[in-house]
Amino acid sequence: MTHILRPVYILIVLFIVFQSCVKDSSTDPFLVSNRQIGLLTDSTQVKDLKVIFSNDSIENDAAKNRFTGVSPSIKVFDKTGKQLLTLSPERLVDSTATINTVKIEDPRYQTAKGISINSTFGELNAAYKIKKVDNLIKTIVISVESLSATFTIDKGELPANMRFDRSLNIDPIQIPEKAKIKYFMLHW
Repeated sequence: MTHILRPVYILIVLFIVFQSCVKDSSTDPFLVSNRQIGLLTDSTQVKDLKVIFSNDSIENDAAKNRFTGVSPSIKVFDKTGKQLLTLSPERLVDSTATINTVKIEDPRYQTAKGISINSTFGELNAAYKIKKVDNLIKTIVISVESLSATFTIDKGELPANMRFDRSLNIDPIQIPEKAKIKYFMLHW
């Protein structure tokens, strides 16, 4: 009886080993990593966007901004009209240009550590090491290590004594843990 079961056990073990080696070929369309957001990568060209976002709507401002010198943006909307992303290419009106900056507009997009635009500073601080905090007019911009991203928080989320002084050096420990992330951007 054991000589019959032995091949069955061997087959089961081989099957388990084989399954553990097979990688999932599907990409999470909402996963944000250092060089990729779903199928969008740091080497994606503007001309490839229609294929990547074939089920979504793309609005390209490049033609409007061609003569003004203002950086164009490409907005991606889902089927319901909700804005997903704002993309900024490296060059105006060039279909072979790659995307330089991606602004995350939808909370379904999140990092592998679960950070999205619905996250708080406390969650961001627990997930990533803060590299620096830039004090701007109406917002603070937080750069983190291990991710080419910046996270923006409205100064209205800060204590009143920190909202109006742009010369103030803001230390991460001064930012309330419950301060909400307004948006975040990936920079390639």
